[in-house]
Amino acid sequence: MPHALRAKSRILLSPPSCGRGKKSGYPAPMDWNILWYAIAGIIIAAGFVGSILPNLPGIPVMFGGMLLAAWVGHFEKIRVWVIVILGVLAAFSIVFDFLSGTYGAKRYGASKAAVWGALIGTIVGLFFGIPGIFLGPFIGAVIGQLVSGSPIEHAAKVGVGTWIGLLIGTAIKLAVAFMMLGMFALALLI
Repeated sequence: MPHALRAKSRILLSPPSCGRGKKSGYPAPMDWNILWYAIAGIIIAAGFVGSILPNLPGIPVMFGGMLLAAWVGHFEKIRVWVIVILGVLAAFSIVFDFLSGTYGAKRYGASKAAVWGALIGTIVGLFFGIPGIFLGPFIGAVIGQLVSGSPIEHAAKVGVGTWIGLLIGTAIKLAVAFMMLGMFALALLI
């Protein structure tokens, strides 16, 4: 086969460029990994903000973002064993967050109505900004304890106990969030 005919057959058999690239003037196709990493970053940031609020699953959301980032990177920088440790930390924070609020309420003699009141107060408090976040569980626990027939002094003690338990739980969640962020960042850098 002559040289000119071979060159012509290569041109005809090669895939078309579809109008993309430097010669056509159109931008190259988008790298979808950038979008996935941006989504993972947003999820991690939302989870971190959620870890500040009591009874919200901020740490598991953060873990989900970290898992997404590791998956997009094919677990090359962030190894599977790092994800396992981050998952254990996330599970620990869920259990501890639940137990701290309940323990604080039970330690001061809270009824089931007070525990439910604290939970409802936390949810309603979210709609009232920072003051609602801090006062909602207290007010909910006090109202719940009053509904169960306790005197106001005992209801106030239960409210304070619930609030202290939730505050300690939030502090632990923040500590776990910072540990997870540090471990994640270290895995990325090394």
